[in-house]
Amino acid sequence: MSKAEHYTYRVSWSPEDQEYVGTVAEMPSLSWLDTDQEAAFRGIRQLVADVLVDMQESGETPPEPIAERTFSGKFQVRIPPELHRQLALEAAEQNVSLNRLASKRLVGT
Repeated sequence: MSKAEHYTYRVSWSPEDQEYVGTVAEMPSLSWLDTDQEAAFRGIRQLVADVLVDMQESGETPPEPIAERTFSGKFQVRIPPELHRQLALEAAEQNVSLNRLASKRLVGT
């Protein structure tokens, strides 16, 4: 059973609601609004804990926390052939692999 504290939480200001909104990445349909930032965090964590109990009682499998997932370091991206050609040329001109060029671009360097 996943523990509520292992999930990925974020609290941000919502101009639309004029309150802080707490969210959890692994369960994007859940949120918690509060005028206090800390209360929004506590609220979303408690909501997740309650949902996990409900899921367990109904036999559902909860989402795996991102922090507990294993990542291979590989993912496939589809791009237009013209862009692929352009990036391959740029990589060749920089004397780096296309993978190295893409990795640098993803981190913004």
